[in-house]
Amino acid sequence: MAKQYLMRTYGCQMNEHDSERIAGLLESDGYEATSEENDADVIVLNTCCIRENADNKLYGALGNLKHLKEDNPDLQIVVGGCLAQKDREKIQSKAGHVDVVFGTHNVHRATELMEQARNGGPVTEIWEEAADDDDAFASALPAKNESDYAAWLTIQVGCDNSCAFCIVPSVRGKEISRPIDEIVAEAQRLAARGVSEITLLGQNVNSYGRDLALAKRKAGEAVKARPMFAELLRRVGQTEGIRRVYYTSPHPKDMTQDVFDAMAEVPSVVPHLHFPLQSGSDRILKKMHRGYTGKRFLEKVAAARETLGDVAITTDIIVGFPGETEEDFVQTLEVAAEAQFDNAYTFIFSPREGTQAAEMQDDFCDPAEMQDRYIRLREVTRRSALLKYQARIGKVEEFVVEGPSKKDPAVLTGRSAQNKLIHFPSNPLKKGTYVHVKVTDASHQYLLGEFVEQVEKPRYRTKIEVAAL
Repeated sequence: MAKQYLMRTYGCQMNEHDSERIAGLLESDGYEATSEENDADVIVLNTCCIRENADNKLYGALGNLKHLKEDNPDLQIVVGGCLAQKDREKIQSKAGHVDVVFGTHNVHRATELMEQARNGGPVTEIWEEAADDDDAFASALPAKNESDYAAWLTIQVGCDNSCAFCIVPSVRGKEISRPIDEIVAEAQRLAARGVSEITLLGQNVNSYGRDLALAKRKAGEAVKARPMFAELLRRVGQTEGIRRVYYTSPHPKDMTQDVFDAMAEVPSVVPHLHFPLQSGSDRILKKMHRGYTGKRFLEKVAAARETLGDVAITTDIIVGFPGETEEDFVQTLEVAAEAQFDNAYTFIFSPREGTQAAEMQDDFCDPAEMQDRYIRLREVTRRSALLKYQARIGKVEEFVVEGPSKKDPAVLTGRSAQNKLIHFPSNPLKKGTYVHVKVTDASHQYLLGEFVEQVEKPRYRTKIEVAAL
């Protein structure tokens, strides 16, 4: 009987993509996936460290796994990802039953380290940076994709920004852009395999290519050290068979008009923009080292809507950054209300060891005040989201089927090019099928609809104009 592995992933899309690579390595070694802890020969926890509860989740999970290790000493427990990069030897000192700890730069070493631990005991291996670009992107690794029709495609790793609240530069390293021809070639391979939706991944995607251009300049070529993200969107968006190209996440300070123009000109690049605000207060934005003002942020939102027309804009906002006053918070409410986001991911500030913000203890906000502000902000962002979702009522739009609803198998779940979720009754349809659905109702998080027809061709165009049939 084949050995089995259980994969648990915490955190962002980058972690999810790394987990696909680790799973691919395991399956290349003959392992099969399982969802049952008791059946697993290997349990891999791929971790995140963006917020404090990520630590609690990991160490809580490791505590719960201790009895499994006691009952089955041959079970291997493996911890990788961002929190492993940050905590290093601390993980095995707090949880001595962990066999392998590896970080963000040596994902390709996962199965080798497992073999090393089997023969010689527990292993912690953390690299400060990738040995070369192939290691950085793990582009040569096999991948176990969770979806037949959708895939992640890493274009860049690391981050050169210095946001005061963010641990990412410490655990993911400096920005390294993957050569554009390699990215296009992988998009073509994915399309040939039947993938129709690609999400381009990077910590700061719209600075993509700046380091590549700088390297050419140092080599004596007469090129400008500029981002190449708009060019990349055009190249990937022209890949035959790819119907939707998403990307995450851009930084507002680096967003330029040429990216909006590329989004408008390439039909497969979806009309969805995730645009992290973080705060609407200029004073707090400066303390965060974000590099823009509330006014400048709103100008770029207006430019996106002017260029793209019917575009969905989502955001991230932090409540209670050290030193935030009621006046600062009100400014955030005002910017959020004016921006009219389709959705907002709101968070109460959580200090992360190793960040500048964690050293601002004297300015930490009162927990009760932060909770009150969080509730008030959600009221504003949910009101905007409800209006945006209700505006879809009566329209017939294209959705891709994601599968049956967990609550009712007679109801299917789909997602639009704007990344909006819909539930609609229908006969069974294969995941990845594109359909037209008429929107009949809406909440602030999802749409309800009626099945119209199955479609073969994309419905969205340069300027999204979805008319009711």
